[in-house]
Amino acid sequence: MTGEQRIAAGELNYAGIGATETGMLPEDGKGLITQAYVGDGEAAYRRAVQGLLTWRVHRRAGLRVRAESDVVVPGTRVVSGFGVGPFRINAPCEVVWVRRPVPGPGPQSAGFGYGTLPGHPVRGEESFEISLDEKGQVLIKLTAFGVPANWFYAVGGPVTDRARRLVTSRYVRSAQELAAGVN
Repeated sequence: MTGEQRIAAGELNYAGIGATETGMLPEDGKGLITQAYVGDGEAAYRRAVQGLLTWRVHRRAGLRVRAESDVVVPGTRVVSGFGVGPFRINAPCEVVWVRRPVPGPGPQSAGFGYGTLPGHPVRGEESFEISLDEKGQVLIKLTAFGVPANWFYAVGGPVTDRARRLVTSRYVRSAQELAAGVN
């Protein structure tokens, strides 16, 4: 895909690319980790992972998603939009890592992380992981770090934090519904 065909311009604009995969978050960015129960059993895990790796978790969370690929793969650019009409904030990102599910039962996790591109309100990274533990519980873990991209978003800190909590709760609910088989 050439630069003219990309749905978002520019390059990743933050330090610590891939840090959400390793768990070694940069000290200079505000970090946030959220983990929640999604369901039970391998079938629930597979449904939730399928929804995560095809952008359904994001869409069901109420985001407008435009991605270069219907399936999450490294290098894919995605622009998600939050809000309504002229109050929509577009957030361009690029997928920086992906972990696919492995065949068979047993503890495992799958997910991806994406980093911000110019035009995103934050400079940083966010990851989404669905795991199946040794007891058969399915969990979602969201890890994020970043700093406001400019003074405007820095001033809106409390509003930004509230919006982040709202979207995070929607991601969790979306994963729970997908795990339960709710279409």
